Amino acid sequence: MKKMNLQVFAEPVMEANAKFERQWLLHYIDSSFGGSSAAYVKIGKDLEEYAVEMNPDSETVKNIWGETSITVKGYEPQGSVETYYARKGDALYERLSDIINKRSTGSSLETTVVDILVESDGTQVWAYKENVIVIPQSIGGDVGGVNIPFEIHYNGGRVSGTWDKTTKTFTVGSGE
Repeated sequence: MKKMNLQVFAEPVMEANAKFERQWLLHYIDSSFGGSSAAYVKIGKDLEEYAVEMNPDSETVKNIWGETSITVKGYEPQGSVETYYARKGDALYERLSDIINKRSTGSSLETTVVDILVESDGTQVWAYKENVIVIPQSIGGDVGGVNIPFEIHYNGGRVSGTWDKTTKTFTVGSGE
Protein backbone atom coordinates (compact mmCIF):
# COMPACT_ATOMS: atom_id res chain seq x y z
CA MET A 1 0.00 0.00 0.00
CA LYS A 2 1.39 3.39 -1.00
CA LYS A 3 1.22 6.22 1.58
CA MET A 4 0.18 9.64 0.26
CA ASN A 5 0.51 13.02 1.91
CA LEU A 6 -2.70 14.98 1.39
CA GLN A 7 -3.27 18.61 2.19
CA VAL A 8 -6.63 20.08 3.09
CA PHE A 9 -7.29 23.53 1.71
CA ALA A 10 -9.83 25.77 3.43
CA GLU A 11 -11.85 28.39 1.63
CA PRO A 12 -9.89 31.62 1.66
CA VAL A 13 -10.98 34.15 4.25
CA MET A 14 -11.98 37.49 2.77
CA GLU A 15 -9.37 40.15 3.19
CA ALA A 16 -10.12 43.76 4.06
CA ASN A 17 -11.40 45.72 1.04
CA ALA A 18 -12.19 42.52 -0.87
CA LYS A 19 -15.15 42.81 -3.21
CA PHE A 20 -18.24 40.72 -2.43
CA GLU A 21 -19.27 38.56 -5.38
CA ARG A 22 -22.90 38.84 -6.48
CA GLN A 23 -23.51 35.15 -5.79
CA TRP A 24 -23.00 35.83 -2.07
CA LEU A 25 -26.08 38.08 -1.81
CA LEU A 26 -28.93 35.60 -1.44
CA HIS A 27 -32.68 36.17 -1.71
CA TYR A 28 -35.34 33.82 -0.36
CA ILE A 29 -39.13 34.19 -0.57
CA ASP A 30 -41.73 32.42 1.56
CA SER A 31 -43.76 30.38 -0.93
CA SER A 32 -46.43 29.62 1.70
CA PHE A 33 -47.71 33.22 1.53
CA GLY A 34 -48.77 33.36 5.18
CA GLY A 35 -49.14 29.62 5.66
CA SER A 36 -48.81 27.95 9.06
CA SER A 37 -45.05 27.53 8.56
CA ALA A 38 -42.71 29.41 6.26
CA ALA A 39 -41.43 27.56 3.19
CA TYR A 40 -38.54 29.64 1.86
CA VAL A 41 -37.30 29.10 -1.68
CA LYS A 42 -34.24 30.75 -3.20
CA ILE A 43 -34.90 33.07 -6.11
CA GLY A 44 -32.48 33.68 -8.96
CA LYS A 45 -32.14 30.40 -10.85
CA ASP A 46 -33.14 31.99 -14.16
CA LEU A 47 -32.02 35.55 -13.37
CA GLU A 48 -28.96 37.25 -14.78
CA GLU A 49 -29.62 40.30 -12.65
CA TYR A 50 -31.66 41.20 -9.56
CA ALA A 51 -31.51 44.29 -7.38
CA VAL A 52 -33.62 45.76 -4.64
CA GLU A 53 -34.28 49.26 -5.95
CA MET A 54 -34.56 51.62 -2.96
CA ASN A 55 -36.72 54.30 -4.67
CA PRO A 56 -35.95 57.06 -2.15
CA ASP A 57 -38.51 59.79 -1.52
CA SER A 58 -36.21 62.80 -1.33
CA GLU A 59 -36.55 66.53 -1.59
CA THR A 60 -33.83 68.95 -2.70
CA VAL A 61 -34.14 72.60 -1.67
CA LYS A 62 -31.82 75.46 -2.60
CA ASN A 63 -31.99 78.52 -0.34
CA ILE A 64 -31.35 82.16 -1.27
CA TRP A 65 -27.67 81.83 -0.33
CA GLY A 66 -27.18 79.12 -2.91
CA GLU A 67 -26.92 76.34 -0.34
CA THR A 68 -28.53 73.02 -1.11
CA SER A 69 -30.13 70.73 1.43
CA ILE A 70 -31.48 67.26 0.78
CA THR A 71 -34.08 65.58 2.92
CA VAL A 72 -34.77 61.85 2.56
CA LYS A 73 -38.32 61.17 3.76
CA GLY A 74 -38.28 57.43 3.26
CA TYR A 75 -37.94 54.58 0.79
CA GLU A 76 -40.23 52.43 -1.32
CA PRO A 77 -37.99 49.42 -2.02
CA GLN A 78 -38.94 46.93 -4.69
CA GLY A 79 -37.37 44.26 -6.83
CA SER A 80 -38.35 42.90 -10.21
CA VAL A 81 -37.94 39.23 -11.08
CA GLU A 82 -37.94 39.50 -14.88
CA THR A 83 -37.44 35.80 -15.60
CA TYR A 84 -39.12 33.15 -13.49
CA TYR A 85 -39.83 29.92 -15.36
CA ALA A 86 -42.69 27.70 -14.18
CA ARG A 87 -41.39 24.33 -13.03
CA LYS A 88 -43.62 21.42 -12.07
CA GLY A 89 -43.53 20.80 -8.32
CA ASP A 90 -42.03 24.21 -7.51
CA ALA A 91 -43.96 25.70 -4.56
CA LEU A 92 -43.44 29.31 -5.68
CA TYR A 93 -44.69 28.52 -9.20
CA GLU A 94 -47.80 26.90 -7.71
CA ARG A 95 -48.55 29.98 -5.59
CA LEU A 96 -47.90 32.46 -8.41
CA SER A 97 -50.08 30.39 -10.74
CA ASP A 98 -52.85 30.40 -8.13
CA ILE A 99 -52.61 34.20 -7.77
CA ILE A 100 -52.83 34.65 -11.54
CA ASN A 101 -55.66 32.20 -12.13
CA LYS A 102 -57.79 33.53 -9.26
CA ARG A 103 -56.86 37.16 -9.99
CA SER A 104 -55.99 37.43 -6.28
CA THR A 105 -55.63 40.80 -4.55
CA GLY A 106 -55.07 42.18 -1.07
CA SER A 107 -53.65 39.97 1.65
CA SER A 108 -53.41 37.02 -0.76
CA LEU A 109 -50.30 38.70 -2.20
CA GLU A 110 -48.52 39.12 1.16
CA THR A 111 -45.54 37.04 2.22
CA THR A 112 -41.98 37.62 3.49
CA VAL A 113 -38.50 37.63 2.03
CA VAL A 114 -35.11 37.08 3.60
CA ASP A 115 -32.03 38.77 2.13
CA ILE A 116 -28.66 37.44 3.28
CA LEU A 117 -25.09 38.52 2.56
CA VAL A 118 -22.36 35.94 3.18
CA GLU A 119 -18.59 35.87 2.81
CA SER A 120 -16.73 33.50 0.48
CA ASP A 121 -16.60 30.83 3.19
CA GLY A 122 -20.35 31.07 3.89
CA THR A 123 -20.03 33.17 7.05
CA GLN A 124 -23.11 35.36 7.40
CA VAL A 125 -22.43 39.10 7.27
CA TRP A 126 -26.07 40.05 7.75
CA ALA A 127 -29.60 38.73 7.26
CA TYR A 128 -32.88 40.65 7.16
CA LYS A 129 -36.48 39.50 6.89
CA GLU A 130 -39.21 41.84 5.63
CA ASN A 131 -42.88 41.74 4.73
CA VAL A 132 -43.54 42.02 1.00
CA ILE A 133 -46.33 42.11 -1.54
CA VAL A 134 -45.75 39.96 -4.62
CA ILE A 135 -47.45 41.03 -7.85
CA PRO A 136 -47.23 38.77 -10.91
CA GLN A 137 -46.86 40.84 -14.10
CA SER A 138 -47.75 38.29 -16.78
CA ILE A 139 -47.70 34.64 -17.72
CA GLY A 140 -46.39 33.27 -21.02
CA GLY A 141 -43.24 34.35 -22.76
CA ASP A 142 -41.15 33.03 -25.62
CA VAL A 143 -40.14 29.49 -26.55
CA GLY A 144 -37.75 29.33 -23.55
CA GLY A 145 -40.57 28.26 -21.24
CA VAL A 146 -43.60 29.55 -19.39
CA ASN A 147 -42.38 32.74 -17.75
CA ILE A 148 -44.08 34.42 -14.78
CA PRO A 149 -42.26 37.70 -14.13
CA PHE A 150 -43.24 39.32 -10.83
CA GLU A 151 -42.52 42.35 -8.68
CA ILE A 152 -41.62 42.25 -5.00
CA HIS A 153 -42.73 45.36 -3.08
CA TYR A 154 -41.09 45.58 0.35
CA ASN A 155 -43.76 46.48 2.88
CA GLY A 156 -42.11 47.13 6.25
CA GLY A 157 -41.58 45.04 9.34
CA ARG A 158 -37.85 44.70 8.54
CA VAL A 159 -35.93 42.78 11.23
CA SER A 160 -32.36 41.53 11.43
CA GLY A 161 -31.42 38.06 12.54
CA THR A 162 -29.72 34.87 11.50
CA TRP A 163 -30.39 32.47 8.64
CA ASP A 164 -29.97 28.70 8.86
CA LYS A 165 -29.13 27.59 5.32
CA THR A 166 -29.73 23.92 6.13
CA THR A 167 -33.28 24.28 7.48
CA LYS A 168 -34.04 27.50 5.55
CA THR A 169 -35.26 29.24 8.68
CA PHE A 170 -34.83 32.80 9.88
CA THR A 171 -34.44 33.64 13.57
CA VAL A 172 -35.00 37.22 14.70
CA GLY A 173 -31.93 38.63 16.43
CA SER A 174 -31.90 39.61 20.09
CA GLY A 175 -33.11 43.12 20.79
CA GLU A 176 -35.37 43.22 17.73
